[in-house]
Amino acid sequence: MKTLESLKKEVLEDGIIDSLEVKEIEKLIYADGKIDQEEADFLFDLNDAVSGNENDESWEQLFIKAITSFVLEDEHSAGEIDEDEVAYLKAKIEGDGVIDSVEKNLLLNLKEITGSLHKDLQALLN
Repeated sequence: MKTLESLKKEVLEDGIIDSLEVKEIEKLIYADGKIDQEEADFLFDLNDAVSGNENDESWEQLFIKAITSFVLEDEHSAGEIDEDEVAYLKAKIEGDGVIDSVEKNLLLNLKEITGSLHKDLQALLN
């Protein structure tokens, strides 16, 4: 089985994530049934690298689903975004200096599910 690093290198060769690559990414990150921080970091790294490119629409869907799962289905604060998760999301979203539509849609999804967003995350939408 491929590692996250080898898959990242492969996917980023052409700078675009196509539907077959999305399936491969999904299979790898969900191999154990849950998303951990290494996998979430991997997804943010990929998104930063392909932001603004003509990626398959399934990429955005997978990104949002997986990061939402990482944040809301954890053992420490299931169903809510705790302070550590706020700091993590803020750092990752602002990390490349651009808040792209995929990241904005992630925040909107989290807001819809939880009913509100921490002020630091809400500010990223403005």
